[in-house]
Amino acid sequence: MADTSGLIQILRKPPAVDVEKCDMCGAGIADDHAHLVNLFSRSLMCVCRPCYLLFAHDGAGGARFRAVPQRYVYVPEFGSAGSGWDLTDVPIGLAFFFENSATGRVSGFYPSPAGATESELPLDAWSALVQRAPALSTLVPDVEALLVRRREAARQPGGAQEGKDVALIVPIDACYELVGRIRKAWRGFQGGDEVWREIDGFFARAVERAGRPAA
Repeated sequence: MADTSGLIQILRKPPAVDVEKCDMCGAGIADDHAHLVNLFSRSLMCVCRPCYLLFAHDGAGGARFRAVPQRYVYVPEFGSAGSGWDLTDVPIGLAFFFENSATGRVSGFYPSPAGATESELPLDAWSALVQRAPALSTLVPDVEALLVRRREAARQPGGAQEGKDVALIVPIDACYELVGRIRKAWRGFQGGDEVWREIDGFFARAVERAGRPAA
């Protein structure tokens, strides 16, 4: 009779579990992990905590890598008297803006079911916005963004419009998380109720992290 003990042991082994790896050193990382921005490829890198800390200080990554900060800051001046909306000319009431260090320009991105649509912001418009909202002068190029949501964009299931204008300084990876959630939840021509639930939940968490209760 053939010895099948080896085969039985193989069959009893649990299936291999896919573990996400650090893009820098290859170590396993948790779902809730940090990110670096590769300034050459303009891409996000998923990294473990030790690798993140290597690049967490100014200039540590040289001209190639930059750690994505984790701060969330309210920018109440943005929506004051509609000034920020007029300067940025946000077409859909939901957008994020960040400075590209390679070009020295500020670009706006508008989430959509197809991804993020880019629109370059005039330099004079951004300079005027920084004058009205000084907190924006602390925005770190490439890795932090100004994320804005207008009142009429705060639609609830059933068509109701609630909430307040929101403007926050957030990590750039949070913006791309929002883009991914919108793409995944979008249904039909107008998105459907599910996409607005995702957006509402995202902003509620972002507002909480900024230290202000959601309205």
